[in-house]
Amino acid sequence: MYTASSSVSAPPRPLRPLGAGGGPYLDPRATVPAPGIGRTRRVAGPGAPSLSGRLDLSGPQGAQLRMAIASVHRICPEFNPVQVLRRSGRSVLLVGSTGRATAVAKCLLDHSPAWSERFRHEIAAYRAFVRHRPPVRVPRLIAADPENCTLVIERMPGRVAALTRHPSEAPPRADLRAVLGAVSRVNAWRPPAGLFDAPLDYAARIARYHELGLFTDRDLGDLQKLLHGLAVAGGRQGMGQFCHGDALLSNILLSPTGPVLVDWEHAGWYLPGYDLATLWAVLGDAPVARRQISQLAQVAGPAARDAFLVNLMLVLTREIRTYETALQRAMRDTSAPARTAQERPGALSSGEEQRLLLRRLHDDCAMARSAVRAAVGTR
Repeated sequence: MYTASSSVSAPPRPLRPLGAGGGPYLDPRATVPAPGIGRTRRVAGPGAPSLSGRLDLSGPQGAQLRMAIASVHRICPEFNPVQVLRRSGRSVLLVGSTGRATAVAKCLLDHSPAWSERFRHEIAAYRAFVRHRPPVRVPRLIAADPENCTLVIERMPGRVAALTRHPSEAPPRADLRAVLGAVSRVNAWRPPAGLFDAPLDYAARIARYHELGLFTDRDLGDLQKLLHGLAVAGGRQGMGQFCHGDALLSNILLSPTGPVLVDWEHAGWYLPGYDLATLWAVLGDAPVARRQISQLAQVAGPAARDAFLVNLMLVLTREIRTYETALQRAMRDTSAPARTAQERPGALSSGEEQRLLLRRLHDDCAMARSAVRAAVGTR
C-alpha cells in the first residue's frame, strides 16, 4: 500500500541538530570546548570513555546553567558536569561523571504545565523500568526529582540510528532490521496493568485537528468510522499496544550488544502501529523501508491495518502542523532560521528545505487519506 516515495527529493533536513553520538549521548571527540568559566574534567575507569570540555557559566545563560547544575546536585551530589550536550528553550542536557561511570543529566527549563507533565511522565517511565524491565535496552535510572523536573540516567554507548528527524537517506538494511526488531519487541511487551496510561486521546485529537481545519469533514467521518470499528474489535480482542510513543531513529542507539531506546516521555498504550506510523512518516526517502513497515503493520489483519492508518493520519498531520508553524515563524523574522535550528525542534535552517519537506508530507498525507477511504469502503 505504501510502496511509493514522494516525488519530492528533499536535501538533508535537520530537525534537531544532534551530536555525533546522537541525542544525549554525544561522541566526546566531536565536542568543541566552549569558552568561558570552567575547567577540564576527565572520566577514568575501565570501559569509560574520556570526556573533556568547558562549561560557560557566564552571562544570563550561565546563570540558568548554574541553576540546572544545582538541581542535579540536590538529587545526585556526586554528579560532576563536563559538557553541555544540548540546550533549548525548554531543557538542557549535561554529560558528566558519577564515580567511575558517565551519566546524562536532563533539566527542564520551561516549567509550563504541559512540559512539566511530559517530563514527569518520562521520569515515571524510567522508574517503572527499574522493577519491570522492557525487552529492549534502556538507560539505567540514577536519580530523579519530579517536582523540579530533573533526571539523571546512565550514558549508554552506541551510535544513533539517524542524526536527523527526517533522514535524507535510507538507513542501512542491518540498521533498519535492528530498529524494527527493537520496536516490535517493545510493542509486544505487556507491562503490568496501571503502570502506564494512554497518552493520546484519539477522538479528542481527531476532533481538534478538524476544528483547526487540518482534517476535512470526510476525514473526520472516515476516521471516526475506523475508530468505532476498532473499539468493537478491541472489545473482542484487546486492541491496545504498548508503544515508545516517539520512535524516531534519532531516539534509537545502535550498539554491538543491541539497540538502546531513549527519550520515553511519550511511552504508554496506543492503538497498534503507532510506533510504526512514526517511523513510516519520517522515512520519506526510503521507499523500501516504508514497504517493510507497512507490511509489518498489517500482518495481524484488517483491524491492525485500520489502527495503523488512523495513527498514520495523526502522525503526518502533526508533522505538517509542526513544520508549517516553524515556516511561518521563519517568514515573520528573517533571523529565525539561524536561531530556530538550535532552539526549536520543529524548525530547520533553510526555508526552502522546510517547503520541500512540507510538500512531501502533504503528498504522504494524501496517500494515507486515500488508504483510509479505501479501508472504510471495505467495512
